[in-house]
Amino acid sequence: MEAYIIYWLLGIVLVPGFIFAAIAQAKITSTYRSLKHQPAQCEKTADQVAREILDKNGLQEINLIQTSGELTDHYNPSKQEIALSTDVYGSNSIAALSIAAHEVGHAIQRKEGYFASKLRTFLVPVVNFSSAILWPLVVIGLIINVGASWNSLVGDIFLWIGIAFFGISVLFSLITLPTELDASKRAIQQLTEGGYITNEVETEQSKSVLKAAAMTYVASLVVSILHLIRFLLTILIARNE
Repeated sequence: MEAYIIYWLLGIVLVPGFIFAAIAQAKITSTYRSLKHQPAQCEKTADQVAREILDKNGLQEINLIQTSGELTDHYNPSKQEIALSTDVYGSNSIAALSIAAHEVGHAIQRKEGYFASKLRTFLVPVVNFSSAILWPLVVIGLIINVGASWNSLVGDIFLWIGIAFFGISVLFSLITLPTELDASKRAIQQLTEGGYITNEVETEQSKSVLKAAAMTYVASLVVSILHLIRFLLTILIARNE
């Protein structure tokens, strides 16, 4: 059977991961929407809170911008900017403040040299490169091995390099998880110490938003691992036919 046919048939391996990812996405969406109209008692908007926390931590060079979409908020270290979605930027909701503080947490990580954050940034171009070259390497390896009745050292080298490149994407997801959890921890700390969330109820609401967001990164890691398993099974089956 052709390797690509095996690959698509083994897509069933991914089903549990996709279900988990769908549940995680539904959880963050529902949590965010339930709290995005719940105003914080501090009466400051997310962009104001983000700016104050940035300035307090000596990050005046970081710009705040608006971006379209829902839950599209992100920190871009190469552009020295934090993009907050339209619903978050000018909102004073608990959800908005939590999301903004989380993104600021990433900027603080970078300034303080947080190891997982530095490693993740380093891996971004590596992951992009490995994703582009992964399948050509595998196809070349399979072709060489087919022609050599699976006794070709060169073919195996190509296959193992391809597997290693696929593993880099799993490593990237693995490193992303503690990076995101740490950013959320920093967010809660900054919000409480700065007086932006002022009581236990607000603190728990903020944590619920950030925990729901963290769940999506756990799901991403699970899906990444399942993709690797699918990839390995495809090669093993095709290799032994």
